[in-house]
Amino acid sequence: MAAAAAVDALALLVPSWSAAVVLLSYLGYLAAAGALLPGKLVAGAILPDSSRLHYRCNGLLSLLLLLGFSALGIYMGWMTPTVVADHGIELLSATFIFSVIVSIMLYCVGLRSRHQSSSLKPHANGNFIQDWWFGVQLNPHFMGVDLKFFFVRAGMMAWLFINLSLFAKSYLAGLANMSMFLYQFFCAWYIIDYFVHEEFMTSTWDIIAERLGFMLVFGDLVFIPFTFTIQGWWLLRNNVELPLLAAVANCFIFLIGYLVFRGANKQKHVFKKNPKALIWGKPPKAVAGKLLVSGYWGIARHCNYLGDLLLALSFSLPCGASSVVPYFYPTYLLILLIWRERRDEARCSQKYKEIWAEYCNLVPWRILPYVY
Repeated sequence: MAAAAAVDALALLVPSWSAAVVLLSYLGYLAAAGALLPGKLVAGAILPDSSRLHYRCNGLLSLLLLLGFSALGIYMGWMTPTVVADHGIELLSATFIFSVIVSIMLYCVGLRSRHQSSSLKPHANGNFIQDWWFGVQLNPHFMGVDLKFFFVRAGMMAWLFINLSLFAKSYLAGLANMSMFLYQFFCAWYIIDYFVHEEFMTSTWDIIAERLGFMLVFGDLVFIPFTFTIQGWWLLRNNVELPLLAAVANCFIFLIGYLVFRGANKQKHVFKKNPKALIWGKPPKAVAGKLLVSGYWGIARHCNYLGDLLLALSFSLPCGASSVVPYFYPTYLLILLIWRERRDEARCSQKYKEIWAEYCNLVPWRILPYVY
């Protein structure tokens, strides 16, 4: 019996042709929509060679159109609303294999690149594992598509569609309650808001500094959609009745996290576009005109990370306190952001030197004031 169960479990990990078709159709749609749909053309950060990439921010329109196509498909009977939830393991397996193949291709193409531009110049140290993991090129393209920007968009949308499928499954089974509604609302707000402010992504660490390798490809296509939805899977299988007071506190944590996260990212993005734009009604202060010390950025050097952590916590709190499993996302994010903050500090210290030291004196706290 145990052996048969193990065989059945392993069989689920083998991607089906239908899962591969769903994945490739999804990515194909996003590629076509990203290239053809109208959207604001946003200039990216200035790269070391003084060049800058431009991004067509039409993610919100792409998402709304895909939601419309999905609704039509469900209405016409071409698909069921629970198709993703019913084939989650197969899709996970197919996406993981796709991520491995793509990252190996990026490694091979990157090594052969003869470009000298900052975005396509190869950065390899000869260690296969490191070069494959962290990537070789900063902003590789395929048929005119910036792959890094594309994969982030694909992962964020997939997160929403998995959640919607989980909600449909719970609703049809009569299991939808306040905990499920809160979790779904918080995540949907966060994801849709991301696409409303998609241009802010162009000034983030991932786009500016990280090369595109397995770490980012896997993180965007597999980790974001399939682990950030653990709470939804948990609520589908566990009935959690959240007290009203706990629900109100949960909403408060989400609101504070959203205001800090979105506000900090917006202040940084606006400052980079217009260094004279007012922050909280006052002219901004900056060290050497480069490092912002006004608004949220005068409270902590990575105040946006604090907001992100509060949001992650709010996604898990609807699951109650009976298990640590739904708290994987905020726990992982805490470790990741501390690691990223350390790497960012080292990079900025090398880049700005004495300016960075002065900035750290003015803003001594890294993420959480008076704690860290």
